[in-house]
Amino acid sequence: MHSSREAPLVLKRALPFLGAVALLWMLGSCSRPDREKAETPAPPGSVLVKGAGATFPSLLYKRWFATYQADHPKTVITYDSVGSGEGIRRFIGKSIKDADKIDFGASDAAMNDQEVAQVPGGVVMLPVTAGSVVLAYNLPDVGGDLKLSRKAYAGIFLGEVKNWNDPLIAKTNPNAKLPKLTIAAVVRQDKSGTTYAFTKHLDAISEKWRGQHRPATLIEWPGLVMRAPGNEGVAGLIQHSVGSIGYVGYEFARKVGLRMALLENRQGNFVRPTEQTGKAALAEAQLPEDLRISIPDPLGLDSYPIVTLSWILLYKRYEAPEKAEMIRDLFGWCLLNGQNEAPNLNYIPLPQNVAVKALSALGSITVLGNENSAKR
Repeated sequence: MHSSREAPLVLKRALPFLGAVALLWMLGSCSRPDREKAETPAPPGSVLVKGAGATFPSLLYKRWFATYQADHPKTVITYDSVGSGEGIRRFIGKSIKDADKIDFGASDAAMNDQEVAQVPGGVVMLPVTAGSVVLAYNLPDVGGDLKLSRKAYAGIFLGEVKNWNDPLIAKTNPNAKLPKLTIAAVVRQDKSGTTYAFTKHLDAISEKWRGQHRPATLIEWPGLVMRAPGNEGVAGLIQHSVGSIGYVGYEFARKVGLRMALLENRQGNFVRPTEQTGKAALAEAQLPEDLRISIPDPLGLDSYPIVTLSWILLYKRYEAPEKAEMIRDLFGWCLLNGQNEAPNLNYIPLPQNVAVKALSALGSITVLGNENSAKR
């Protein structure tokens, strides 16, 4: 058994990083309006397009926008990776400062009906990329890959599996040198689409989770947890906290060099997160007309169990014809040319059937007062 004094030890080791994360978060929050004002001026004759939202796809979005802008010098694109919840809030646009007004949002959780109803004129939700949510951990070398059963990782985030040498973990790692350490779960402190994707999966695999919680972008986590803003903050906190485990976008775990657990999928296989296992999970995805879909527990022998699409949120009608035209061209480019860049940054290219439906939806965007302006 562990002494309860081990938990503060994990936290003590993480305190310097936690302090730095908190300081950067506060500084970013306080200075954001000024930073937006500094970014908004655009050269004469150019079109400025501002977006904000999900951190999960932010590495890919920034690459896309920089590449597109280099080839379209009359376009200026800014993107503020503030989390899915804040991205939806700004997209809806009520009670926000002028500096926070955006032309598109981004979220790893599709907007619900109540949120859509708050946007006059309607919303076009485009799935533009996909990725895996991994369980990254920081442990001394255990002598091989760490395998976590569905019961084990659900138990960790329910606050029931508290120690790394717990029998549930030891059962699937019989030859591992599991340390006598308290588990500290690293979670998001902001409203997050990554949180939604992970808790949607927990809801699908754990009756106990369904009975106590719901899929949500913000959760009151049970047990010992440490909180950080954004995928990058979670990855950094895991990196600096021995004994920790957290859910984070695959691309951020790879960027920092974190170890990632092999997770038990629906068929009972322990699967490593890769582009191939992520593609396998998405292979059977069938999009409804509104393009809102989740795959909380995918079928397939080789499917990685936690994958999510990520959406760009667009207004159905834009006031300026040049902005509507530019947005259609920009995200058309992302859905076609941009998909080739996704694997280089550890994202999953969209299945062809998803990309085709997204392109069709993009063509429905119009100019306010001119419904015939939509293009395919």
